[in-house]
Amino acid sequence: MRRTMLAAGLGLLALTALAAAQPRAPYAPGPQNIELPSDWQTRFIRYATVDKADRKIIRHMYVNPESFAALRSGQPAPYGTLLIMADTRARLDAQGNPLLDTSGRFIPEPGWIAIGAQQKEAGWGEGYGPELRNGEWEYAAFTGNGERRNIPLNNCFACHLQARAAQDFTFTYWDHAQARR
Repeated sequence: MRRTMLAAGLGLLALTALAAAQPRAPYAPGPQNIELPSDWQTRFIRYATVDKADRKIIRHMYVNPESFAALRSGQPAPYGTLLIMADTRARLDAQGNPLLDTSGRFIPEPGWIAIGAQQKEAGWGEGYGPELRNGEWEYAAFTGNGERRNIPLNNCFACHLQARAAQDFTFTYWDHAQARR
């Protein structure tokens, strides 16, 4: 019985190793490269929350725990970094102004209204011209329910390229790393 269980375990291990050794599909630029993990809300680490007065929303910034653990001040994010930006509406008063909590922060309405993702992998970004290439980062957009949105993402590329090229094309994540010194 023990040998049978050991053989089955070794067989499963061999299958797992073989599956891991299978080559990934060839890279092609685009948001299809990013998958929104089903467990991001429970597994990922929220490292920043930003009130956006101009849009009357709250941005909740998350990162996968592996990247968070590897975060170093002044260093680019490691490959495999997945940043998630999840937006909620701010609760508004009768005049349409955001209500504030006792800390002076916007009070969120329940539920996500939009989710954006930014992911870095080796070799990603090839195929974009210099007016859009953000190193090895890709972007994707999702609805509040996590369904992929097929919308143009050129504004994401252009904004991150123009404003944050020296900060590994990230905003709050780079800033968070500097604050952790």
